[in-house]
Amino acid sequence: MDTEKTTIWESKLFWEAFKESFIKLNPFSLRRNIVMLVVEIGSIITTVVTVQNIINHESFSFNLQITLWLWFTILFANFAESLAEGRSKAQARSLQQTRIETFGNRLSADGTCERVSAMSLRKGDIVLVCENEIIPGDGEIVHGAGLIDESAITGESAAVLREAGSDRDAVTIGTRIISGKIKVKITADPGNTFLDHMIAMVESAHRQKTPSEVALEILLIGLTVVFLVVTITLIGFAGYLNIFISVTVLISLLVCLMPTTIGGLLPAIGIAGMERLVRNNVIAISGRAIEASGDVDIVLLDKTGTITLGNRIASDFIPDDGIDEQLLAETALLSSIADETPEGRSIVTLAKNKLGVRGKDIQVPEEAIFVPFSVHTRMSGLTCPDGEIRKGAYDAIEKFIAERQGVISEKLKGYVEIIAKEGGTPLVVARGGKAIGVIYLKDIIKHGIKERLSELRKLGIRSVMITGDNPLTASTIARESGVDDFIAEAKPEIKLQLIREYQSKGYLVAMIGDGTNDAPALAQADVGIAMNAGTQAAREASNMVDLDSNPTKVISIVEIGKQILITRGSLTTFSIANDVSKYFAIIPAMFSIQYPMLNSLNIMHLTTPHSAILSAIIFNAIIIPALIPLALRGVEYKALKAEQLLYHNLLIYGIGGLLLPFIGVKLLDLLVVFLHLV
Repeated sequence: MDTEKTTIWESKLFWEAFKESFIKLNPFSLRRNIVMLVVEIGSIITTVVTVQNIINHESFSFNLQITLWLWFTILFANFAESLAEGRSKAQARSLQQTRIETFGNRLSADGTCERVSAMSLRKGDIVLVCENEIIPGDGEIVHGAGLIDESAITGESAAVLREAGSDRDAVTIGTRIISGKIKVKITADPGNTFLDHMIAMVESAHRQKTPSEVALEILLIGLTVVFLVVTITLIGFAGYLNIFISVTVLISLLVCLMPTTIGGLLPAIGIAGMERLVRNNVIAISGRAIEASGDVDIVLLDKTGTITLGNRIASDFIPDDGIDEQLLAETALLSSIADETPEGRSIVTLAKNKLGVRGKDIQVPEEAIFVPFSVHTRMSGLTCPDGEIRKGAYDAIEKFIAERQGVISEKLKGYVEIIAKEGGTPLVVARGGKAIGVIYLKDIIKHGIKERLSELRKLGIRSVMITGDNPLTASTIARESGVDDFIAEAKPEIKLQLIREYQSKGYLVAMIGDGTNDAPALAQADVGIAMNAGTQAAREASNMVDLDSNPTKVISIVEIGKQILITRGSLTTFSIANDVSKYFAIIPAMFSIQYPMLNSLNIMHLTTPHSAILSAIIFNAIIIPALIPLALRGVEYKALKAEQLLYHNLLIYGIGGLLLPFIGVKLLDLLVVFLHLV
């Protein structure tokens, strides 16, 4: 059933592109593609000449065939672009289906609830979303928690947990809450939602040309102008030598010399690249980011969630000499009550199991003041009338104890080093200004991450792990995961500082993040990739959003970026090499009758001047549809050094571009003569 649907869909896509290619014959549609616009002007001129031949009862067969193949050249180029656009528009239509008319329960200042259309919601409004309701707008959960079905956006059927006060508080319009009740603060006006941005980016009409596309177009326009001047000067040159060259032959020469192959395929390459990203569930906010991803030098990776599974779990309590394990477990539990991180919750769970207590049995001292965990202090705990309880990173607790004239015992320091060397995370527990033990947090490295990072290295990209862990833990995980470098005990502002430092040295930097504290770094990075599961601030600051929230996808993004650049470069090389070969078909055909010595340039031994010109024009046209699959799929990218990659592609697309026209034009010449077309 699925296969049948796909076949029907592909057929529909084909016919839509076919119809669109005729609509695009409008010169106003072609004005963005100067090369094809010049070909169309030439086609119009040869059409007029052919009509005059017919009216005057003159020989018109040759002119008619040239004219038809010139129009086919434009149609094939339009078809390539329309086919790429059609694939993107199909994805846009599927996204638009999620924009069904929805309603939201808007809460007023007095607490009353009003049922309103999603289109009337504005930034700052608070809405109540209950079980099985569609979320009416982009926003952040300000109260409650719920399981969200995001399959309409991500295609992933598994529900995800979203809750207030965490780095997983962002929700998207069109998704559905399947369990729970949440209050959402709307963060985007209608027309400016994340879904609107997604649709705009996959619809090529909204796609801005990237810097390299603009640069390549300038090159193509320059070549077109040069060949136009050359063609015009031939008129005077031929007149001086008393050689008659028809307008049709001159236009044929111009079209064959112009880089029509890449001119016809260039729009399709860019659109197809964007579409490949969308198929990988990545939305690029700008084409510039896609190109930058192909030239990235350094990738900054958060350890948690990217290199490791992200859920460090408390596995053991290790007490200091003279300290009872039960006292350590009780202290660890109390110090983690205000810690809402997954690690803090795992400590509470382990402590409860050790102590054999349930939640309602936990005795919190009266008048205790809770100290929540902070990325700046890297501690949590509570302050009681009879003393302070803290749990946190080794250096943070060491400083905390030193301020109270205490020290950490050598034995505990030894435990800390052992845990760190094993790749775990040690948290020191302090009570009454004294360190009483260590909590062993185990962090599991993601399966296959070492191989993925090795692929990055083959691409010539350096990976840098950023973590708040101590240097011992960081170095162990860095060694096991295979990253090139690491930054330990990093605070959020270090990411921004590091990116600026690398950029000042001329490097292009990619950054992956999901939290609000990542937003400045994501905005600064050349390629900022936000996780869809992250905060609204992170998504707004980035220039790419990964709908699957899979940080290791950066490698796929880099490969797609490189593939777009390589495809564009390879087909440009092929196109220019093609033009050189066609020169040997056209020039001898134009002058060999008056100047037989030019027959030495007819190295293909083409039969007649007319058969040579017609064969070259036919080849020039049919090579465009022949290369459409390659333009849409992209040139296969191989993880080779830049020099090796250059030589590899020059060999295939440079020499191949030179040789293929010799073979193709010769075969077409034989066919043209056999069919008596000239």
